[in-house]
Amino acid sequence: MRITFWGVRGSIPTPGPATLQYGGNTTCIEIRTADGDLLILDAGTGIHALAQSLKAGDPADAHILITHTHWDHIHGLPFFSPILIPGNRLTIYGGQDPVTGEGIERALSVQLQYSYFPIREAELKANVQYVTLKPDATAQIGSASVTPVLLNHPVLNFGYRIEADGKALFFTGDYEPPFNIYAPEDKEFQPYQEIVDGQLLRVTEAMADVDVLIVDASYTEEEYPAKMGWGHGTYQAAIEQAAAAHTGQLIFTHHEPGRSDAQLDAIFAEISTRHGGSGIRYHMAREGMQIDL
Repeated sequence: MRITFWGVRGSIPTPGPATLQYGGNTTCIEIRTADGDLLILDAGTGIHALAQSLKAGDPADAHILITHTHWDHIHGLPFFSPILIPGNRLTIYGGQDPVTGEGIERALSVQLQYSYFPIREAELKANVQYVTLKPDATAQIGSASVTPVLLNHPVLNFGYRIEADGKALFFTGDYEPPFNIYAPEDKEFQPYQEIVDGQLLRVTEAMADVDVLIVDASYTEEEYPAKMGWGHGTYQAAIEQAAAAHTGQLIFTHHEPGRSDAQLDAIFAEISTRHGGSGIRYHMAREGMQIDL
């Protein structure tokens, strides 16, 4: 199984000289199995570059797994060029919106409305299919087993555990570990803490023993108090989660859009100094990075 990162930025694309090293495209990760199955985690702007890497003329059979439908994770969908080529097949997977009751097909149909895009959904040339996934129900996609796991975010959000070729990875999409909303002196604190602990345990079990854990680590511990409830995690929380789940490698992604390459380097240097002896290999995700399992 080969993992390639095409977009690692959060919230909004950030092109420019300050982000050349890590990249400014939003979330998109390619997974290739030994059998040649193409799985794509999220369709941020990085999916456009992924499309350019595909061999011209070769038919595409792509499986796009959407963690959630916030813009930075889907706004590359209409620009994924295989969607315009006859003979290609795209299957788009995601959850059912608890507010609208609609499945993942809503994401593309909304983007391709006349007011927002010049090409209508009816004009797409590829065979586009939609699959609405249910939490914890494993789906077989070619030689890969994919299990969606509900994670904490201000919209329905799936993390995905993917197993293929005897290896496993887990990708959180956007994820903020649950926290207790009550003060310790409140009578509601302890019952609510039991709920929080149960949610954390459930997520840890879903991540258990994966070879690679790819986690939303948008904030430092110092930044986080002002961002609580925004739906994103910290580097420290990712490290603690990786240790609890006994993961092999930890990849920090969804880099905060205001973060420069130099700032990411400084954060990583501090992490390496503080946690270098933990036995877990750490990496800052960057565009073009590949991991072979």
